[in-house]
Formats: sequence, structure tokens, C-alpha cells
Amino acid sequence: MGTEIRNFEPHEWLRNAHLQTMAGAFLRRKFALPEGEERLFRVDAETQLKGICHWQRAMAGGDCRRDLPVVVIVHGLEGSCDSNYVRGIADKAWARGFHALRMNQRNCGGTERLTPTLYNSGLSGDYRAILLELMAEGFTQIYFAGYSMGGNLVTKMAGEWGAAPPAELRGVCAVCPALDLSACADALEETENYFYQRHFVKGLMTRYQRKAELFPERYSRNGFAAIRTVREFDDAITAPQFGYRDAEDYYEHAGAKRVVGQVSVPMLMITAMDDPFVPYEAFLRTDVEKNARVRFVAPARGGHCGFISRWEGAERFWVEERVVEFVEERSKEVTN
Repeated sequence: MGTEIRNFEPHEWLRNAHLQTMAGAFLRRKFALPEGEERLFRVDAETQLKGICHWQRAMAGGDCRRDLPVVVIVHGLEGSCDSNYVRGIADKAWARGFHALRMNQRNCGGTERLTPTLYNSGLSGDYRAILLELMAEGFTQIYFAGYSMGGNLVTKMAGEWGAAPPAELRGVCAVCPALDLSACADALEETENYFYQRHFVKGLMTRYQRKAELFPERYSRNGFAAIRTVREFDDAITAPQFGYRDAEDYYEHAGAKRVVGQVSVPMLMITAMDDPFVPYEAFLRTDVEKNARVRFVAPARGGHCGFISRWEGAERFWVEERVVEFVEERSKEVTN
């Protein structure tokens, strides 16, 4: 399915999975992306999501073209619309003449006041709502790209449409998607992943404290033991807040592993065999490779959402280039 994908060759200084992961997240970068427009999407009665829109205008100050591809980008756990990889994909999509929409998940990017709820990996309905709103405005080519937690969300959204997705949903990309949430939580508890675990838990707890300050009637500041792992956070906070029995029940219902076999839109899924906390083996226990609509690519190296290559220019950030290449390829099929 599609043209041959260029092999990933890691940067000579970043051959270790952890170095790839760290560099992908924290390497300072410059982008040519113009300033975007802030926009709120209503996804349910009490929740809005904030996106930053980069529209291609028919003329200066004019309306944006509805026939061009829209690339909606969804970040991962404790990220935001300003994460490097989100800006990177938007920058490359814009340069190719596409619209780019950088989304914040619930509460991310300083948006805690826009919803009384927390966020979790099962809220695929948020992205279904965004898709339907863009469709209602006349956009005819809509693509979603998600990283890690965001990759699970967009995969779940696509799978839930089953055999009858809307024609306007032209394709979905998922990078290192956390399809098996329980396996990811287990991997984070490995000694070598202590730094990531600590980073995520600190961020989740800080965000929870902000929510408790804003909505004290809804969130207790005490009543649960010290939380040291993501699984403990999900057991004590996420699961009860969203009506799940415990973390394992939440993971089972929220993970896209249950529906990836039902995806019927063209999909590009990329992960690395050496990802520290999204285990490659977990993909082999799903229907990913059985689904002919999913193009599954798994280089031996790349870390978690890193994929910084030995090549210069656009190819330096290899996976971002593959995402916009996929959109470009699909778009040509539409227009030919």
C-alpha cells in the first residue's frame, strides 16, 4: 500500500533508544510556521478543546480553501500543541500547502478551565467531534496524526467508525501509539524507565492539583496514598473519575488494541522496536498486521517518538516527514 518508505537510519550520536527519546522531546528547534489562530472546539456540553489553526488562505485576509488537506495533530501524555513533534508536523504540512491544526488534549496547554474533567486515553469522541465540525464547515480532506497517547486516541477514533467512516476522513497516522495501555504501564515500571515514570507522574499530579484548585467540589486533595507510578495514578484518580473499576479496567476499555482491526480508512502506523515504554511485542498481540488498511512500519531503532536520522534537512526528523508524505500521497489520489 503506497510508495516505498525510506528506511530510518539513526543519527550517529543517537543510536541509543533513550538518547533518541530525549533528543526528540527536548532538542531545541526552529520552525518557519506562521503564527496561528486560536480556536475552541465544543466536544460535549461541558468541554471545549483549544486548537491552533494554520489556514492556507485563498488570498490575503480571505477565507481558507476547503478543498485542501487539513492535518489535525494530537500530542501525547503531558504534551501540548507546542510540543516539538506537533510543531514539526505542522511546519512540514504548511510548507506543502496543507492546513495544519495543532490540538491540545483536555487540560493541556494551559486549558484547565475549559473542562471540569481530567483527560484520559479513551476520549476518542473528542476527535470524532472535531472531525464532524470540520466536515460541517465544508472541509473535504481531513487527516489525523497522533503521537503516543494521541496515537491511541486517533486509532481508536478511526476504529470506532468501523466499515463506514465518513468520506472526508482521508487517512490517519499514529506514531508509537500506546494501543496496549497495560503493557505500557508495566514497561514504565522497569528500572531503566525511572526518569520517564517520574516525569509523567510529576506532570499528572501537578495537573491534578490545578484541577483541584479550580474545581474543589469535584476533586479531593487527599484521601489517596502516595502516587509513584502512572498505574497508581490511574488506579487512584483516572479510573474512579471516569467510572472504571480500576486502572486495568480503564486500560482494557481505553486501549485501541480492541478496535485497530476495524480501521477501514488508510492508516500509517510507525513505531520503533526499541521504544522504551511502548513495547513492540504488544503490537504483535493485536490485529495491526492483519488489517490490510494499516501500513505498519517498525524500524529497529528510533526510541519513543524520536526518529532523529543521520540525514539533514527535512529528513532529519524522519517520522514527521513520513507523516506529511503519507498525507501528500493520499491527497494526490483524491485529486487525480
